[in-house]
Parts: sequence; C-alpha cells; structure tokens
Amino acid sequence: MSNRTADEIRSGRVMSTQCMFHTALQHERDLQLNFWESQAPKIEGLGVSVAAPGSHDPGPTQRVIDWVGRLDGYAQSVDQRVKMAGWMETFAQRGGQLVIHGAAVSDLDYFSRTYDLVLVSAGKGELVSMFGRDASRSPYAEPQRALAVSYVHGLGPRPEHPDHEAVRCNLVPGVGELFVMPTLTTSGRADILFWEGIPGGPLDVFNGVKDPAEHLSLTLELMEKFTPWEFERARKVELTDAGGVLFGRYAPTVRNPIGRLPGGGLVLGVADVVVANDPITGQGSNSASKCAASYLASILENGEKEFDETWMQATFDRYWDTARHVTKWTNAMLAPPPEHILNLIGAAGQLQPVADRFANGFNDPSDYENFFYEPEKTAAYLAEVTGQAS
Repeated sequence: MSNRTADEIRSGRVMSTQCMFHTALQHERDLQLNFWESQAPKIEGLGVSVAAPGSHDPGPTQRVIDWVGRLDGYAQSVDQRVKMAGWMETFAQRGGQLVIHGAAVSDLDYFSRTYDLVLVSAGKGELVSMFGRDASRSPYAEPQRALAVSYVHGLGPRPEHPDHEAVRCNLVPGVGELFVMPTLTTSGRADILFWEGIPGGPLDVFNGVKDPAEHLSLTLELMEKFTPWEFERARKVELTDAGGVLFGRYAPTVRNPIGRLPGGGLVLGVADVVVANDPITGQGSNSASKCAASYLASILENGEKEFDETWMQATFDRYWDTARHVTKWTNAMLAPPPEHILNLIGAAGQLQPVADRFANGFNDPSDYENFFYEPEKTAAYLAEVTGQAS
C-alpha cells in the first residue's frame, strides 16, 4: 500500500538525500533491483574538509583540513523519486498487488487478521506513532540539526580531484556541516547540496522559505560565507526542478519494533520506523537496504512457521546487531568532537591509509569500534600507521 502513485512520487518533491555504499548496493544487485547502476555516477571517494574555527567571522573562512579517502567499492546515489517509482512499477509488473491508499491504523487491524505478516515502512504520522520510543537507545529527545537540501545541475568539478567523483563532507565547527554528493535524478546527472545546521545557529534559516529559488540562493549565500571552496564551483548552479528542495528536522530515534493494534494484531516496523538516525553520516538508505535484507533472510528461514511476536522481536534484534553501530557512530558525530577524533581527522590529511579507513567506515560502521571512539585505540592505530609509513 502506498498513499501515492509511482507518477505522483516521480513528479513530486525530493524526499531525501541518499548515498549508498558497497554493501547496501550489493543487496540491490543480489535481488536484481539495481536498475540505475549504469546511469548513476560512480562515487569513488569520500572527502573531508574542516573550516578553521571562527575564521568566518569576519571571514573569509579558511580550511585547516582537506583530504579524500578512496572507497574499496564505489558508492552511488539515486534520487528516491526515481527509485521508489521504478520499484513500485516493477512490483506491479511482476504480479504484486499495489494498492494506492493512505494506510490508517484501522487498515492495519484488518490486514493483521488477513495476512501472515504486515510490515510498516513510513516516514512519519499516525502509523509511526504506534511504535513507542526506546529511551535506552535514543539519547536525543530533540532534533540535533536543521536540514536543508537542494538538487542542482551545473556544479563544477573539484579542483583537488577532478578525475574522480567523491562525496564531500565539510565540517564548520560550532555551525554545522555541508555535504555535496553526485546523484542521478529525474533529469539525469546532478549534485546534492545539503546543509545540516546546529539548531538556532547561522544555518538554521530555512524554516518558512517557500520559494525554491530563494531556498537555493540562501544555500549559496551560506556556502559563500562558510565553505567558499565549495561555493567557487557552485557559482553557476541551478535547481534540477521546482521539487528539488527540502527542509526540516527530526530527533534521531530508535523505536520498539512491534506495533500493537487496537484489535490485538501485531505489525513489524521497517527501517526508519524503527531506527531513524540523523543524516549526518549518510546512513539512512544504507540502513533501509540492510534492514530489508536482514528481514528477508529471517522471513525465508521461518518457512511455514508463524510470524508471531517472538519471531518479530528476534528479527529486529538480528538487524539491530548491525544497526547499533550506525546509531552509536551517528550520535557521536552529532556531538562536538573530542580531541582524539580531531587528531584522527587531522592525521588522515597526512596518512592516506587513515583517510581510506575512515571513508570505508561509511560502508561498515562497525569498524569504528576499532579505532574511533576510545582515545587509547585511536592513539594505538595512528602510532601503528605512522610506524608503517616511516
């Protein structure tokens, strides 16, 4: 069930930013759903720039750190308007029954009696409120960033690495982050400009901006002030379409995976319904893909047995085993970075293996346990790499 048709999704507003790394892309390949792989830009690197604290006041902003790590397997971004619309049509063509109707809790009551298993994948609203917040896994009660997205054509190449595509993460201490990523949208190759602003700070100015052109011009104005090195290549950009902007905010939340219906039935939450992280680490679409793959394995292994509450909980727990690393890392990145993490990000500018390992953590965030969170592990890792380099 979907509240919008494929055509309505395709011609509507952008729904997200997304950059999927190797493991998540492989899940799509395994199911032969990677329809856009040959068209979408191949993202071979992930770069980090850090602005010198306070250098934008009075300006111009200086960069103290700038490097790019190479990904072991390329990443790709496909506008969800393209992907969701395409997948819905394929689902129907292959014999799935697609019902266009906004699902309410009363519908789910009926479904839970009629079907073996009901999965809920929704962004917000009544359906999500059935799943209670898990306070033990959700340290933030309020949004940690104000989000503003623009899809654009006409972005120039990056002078530091004109030969390969990369996602760029620009960190402006005390202000927020600007992410720039190549994507495939409804009108072909494009780039996403994505500001994440600390609430109440200088980037938190998009609320109430209704005109897409004004949204873009505000985005560029902030780039000129806080990330002039990115603004230089963005002087000639224009929006891909009138629906190519998005703004909003939400609190990162982990929820209880089982929704209880008034009639006593149970439903299982998927992806963002159960684990919604801030997009600062670019994990949303990756987590959705990994969740779907994990749930699919659990469904197939269950065979003819019932999809009862015990199975639902075990299915979520199996997914949480990978998702917990994403949540831990994302929540860490939302906080002001401790000294050892600043040292690590700085060292990546001198030591290519550190840059590469940091970049590949976006594909497998569990690796950050080995070198990121604890000062002792970070120091030991940097000493090891420095020893090898010398």
